[in-house]
Amino acid sequence: MSTGVTALDHSVQEINVWLKAIDEQLALENRHQAYSALRAVLHALRDRLPPEVVVKLGAQLPIMVRGIYYEGWRLAATPTKERHIEEFAAHVARELPPQFPLTALGAARGVYEVLWEKLDPGEFEKLMAHLPAPLRNLQG
Repeated sequence: MSTGVTALDHSVQEINVWLKAIDEQLALENRHQAYSALRAVLHALRDRLPPEVVVKLGAQLPIMVRGIYYEGWRLAATPTKERHIEEFAAHVARELPPQFPLTALGAARGVYEVLWEKLDPGEFEKLMAHLPAPLRNLQG
C-alpha cells in the first residue's frame, strides 16, 4: 500500500522494519504484539528520562516511531522516580495489553536490543547513562 507521498511511504517502511526486528527479537506471534511491546517500553523509558534527554532520544527515532514515543507524554509528569527493575517492569506492564505473551521485563530487554541495533550506539549509551544502573542493564 502506497500513499504516493515519498516521505510517508518511507516512514511506513521504517516502522515495519522496526516492528519486524522486535517481532523476531521477542519471537512474538504478530506485528500488533511487536507494536505493543515497542510502545510500552518506549513510554516507560521516556517517562523515566529527564525532559531534555527525552527530546534527544526522540530526535533519533524514525518519524512513526517518534509519534508512538511521544504519544500521551506529559512533560510535568517526568521523570518518574523508578529506580528498581520491578518498578520499571510494572510501568511497562501497565502499558502492555492483557494476556501479553511475555513478561514486561522480557519485552523491555528485547526492545532495548532493537534500540541498541537501530540507534547510534554511542548516543544510546549517553541516553541510558541518565537511568539508574539497574534500568540501563535490566538485570537484577
